[in-house]
Amino acid sequence: MKTANRDDGARSEPIFRNRSFWGLTVSQLLGSFNDNLFKQLVLLLCLDHAMQAAGPSANATTDRYQPIALIMFALPWILFSGTAGFLSDRTSKQRGIVLFKSLEVVVMGCGLFAFLSGELWPLLLTLFFMSTQSAFFGPSKYGILPELFAERDLPRINGIFQMTTFVAIIIGFSSAGILKGLLPGQQGLAIVSVVSIVIAIIGAGAALLIRPTAAAQPALKFGWSTVGVDAQNWRLIGQDRFLLGVLLASALFWFTGAIVQPAVNGLGRFDLGLSDARTSLLQACVSIGIAFGCLLSGRLSKKRIRFGLVRAGAWGIVLGLISLTALVYLPVSHRDVGVDSFSSLLVTADRAEWLARLALIELGLSAGIYIVPLQVTLQTVPPQEQKGRMIGTMNLVNWIGILLSAVSYGLFEWLRGSLRNAELVSLPSATVFSVLAILIAAVAVFYRPGDRDLE
Repeated sequence: MKTANRDDGARSEPIFRNRSFWGLTVSQLLGSFNDNLFKQLVLLLCLDHAMQAAGPSANATTDRYQPIALIMFALPWILFSGTAGFLSDRTSKQRGIVLFKSLEVVVMGCGLFAFLSGELWPLLLTLFFMSTQSAFFGPSKYGILPELFAERDLPRINGIFQMTTFVAIIIGFSSAGILKGLLPGQQGLAIVSVVSIVIAIIGAGAALLIRPTAAAQPALKFGWSTVGVDAQNWRLIGQDRFLLGVLLASALFWFTGAIVQPAVNGLGRFDLGLSDARTSLLQACVSIGIAFGCLLSGRLSKKRIRFGLVRAGAWGIVLGLISLTALVYLPVSHRDVGVDSFSSLLVTADRAEWLARLALIELGLSAGIYIVPLQVTLQTVPPQEQKGRMIGTMNLVNWIGILLSAVSYGLFEWLRGSLRNAELVSLPSATVFSVLAILIAAVAVFYRPGDRDLE
């Protein structure tokens, strides 16, 4: 009884005085930074390999390696999300967070040796290991929020949590291109890996601040269905069309976002002819928008799950995607392949690059508004004893969408290259944005569940 009272007191404690909030936020922030720094470095190296294969003409470049990297990044979430959700319900989520943050140190160590090898395949394998660590971390990270905080605070906490996460993504993406230019070659990238190892150690230490929690369902038995979606979750999803709709809307969001990332790299390097640093800054613009969109969505929710925000976010995403398709037809005067100073990187750009930055910030802002209500729904609506597994299911469904996005983007690039080689039509790589706009428009028009109150 005393433990219950202590837990209730901790849950009602003001957010910014709660050490668990700071421990979880800092550990997630640093982990997101490492993940996105490493991932963007690998994607930029994939573009280097593609451009080397194409020769001197950037217009003849087909993006063949980024889809492979995205598949390697998506596979662990599909293979292990079910098991990760099972473990987060079967054991203490706090202990799981500490364990998986400690494994991040090992993965970043593998990245050091991969960069020193100078080969692409060790980096892709490390990307797989990094994604595996994140897949196991995810259900505990999100599933623990209702155990640590009052339900009425979850929209606000999710908004802050997502905002700080995307601040880390902004810095990670931006740093990737800048550091690749400032520290070229295997030795330079190895130095970046050493810094990532130190950051992983600090993140693991921050996780120790999180208040211990009991296992949600300690008697839960492992079965083969646990590897995917277990029987209880299948029944819950089958009986609750509302939850099924949330899962599908979330999966479509991540399918779209996963294509936007390599497509923005292609927009910068192929269509606008930008340097690695400027291309990474375009990626950061998306994350800047998402950070503020998540915070805004959390504030606008006002202790309710407001699905009107999902529809508004969807229309905003459509607008951003159409704008990105249109701007590549503007005349581009800036062709930058050197290393920029930081001030030059921020304030010097031609009209097409500035418009791309603004469109990507708007796209990210809309995406942040879109995703927060869906995230809060999957934390609050499922029964307490199934929350971890439901988040594992959400991760599985999302990452099936992301895997399909990698395949779809690879097929699109193959088709674009085939049409160009047959001298039928030469499509810019940004054409894929208009296809995504059609998909998201369907959510804006047809997805209309009612709002829900939070206790």
